[in-house]
Amino acid sequence: MSSIDDKWQTIQWIGPPVDAGGGMNEAPNPDGRGSSRDFQNGTIEWSPQTGAHEVHGAIRDHYAQLGGPEGFLGYPLTDETGTPDGIGRYNHFEQGSIYWSPATGAHEVHGAIRDYWGQHGWERSQYGYPISDEEGPSPANRLSRFQGGMLSWTPAGGVREAVAFDDD
Repeated sequence: MSSIDDKWQTIQWIGPPVDAGGGMNEAPNPDGRGSSRDFQNGTIEWSPQTGAHEVHGAIRDHYAQLGGPEGFLGYPLTDETGTPDGIGRYNHFEQGSIYWSPATGAHEVHGAIRDYWGQHGWERSQYGYPISDEEGPSPANRLSRFQGGMLSWTPAGGVREAVAFDDD
């Protein structure tokens, strides 16, 4: 049995493996680091560095849109977990997190903005849940939007609260 099989034994709610044309066995990922297997209600990703973790629902969909384990977030470090405020859900990944709530949907947060948000209380902070992925005109000028405001980052200034501009 593999680590993915072992994980599946502990989370049977994920359903049976699905045949994606290549059989129902786990398949190595293109990055050569790990493997994955799709199940009826989610995916289990594994790498030697992170172990086996499940991703499902809207977080799984967004993770796939961002490139899955081959994308910038890398492999999951946690199973999907309920947030301490009891409203949303999240997965932490090697290079960031995806948070979901019914009001905001699923959005990624990473780097210094994620660190700042976490230091201030995550979703229980004044910022609430993310309402956008990190964006910006360049790698040196980044912005994340949250329910309670925006956080920006530049190499020179670090993370700061961003001012929203009125469209009027």
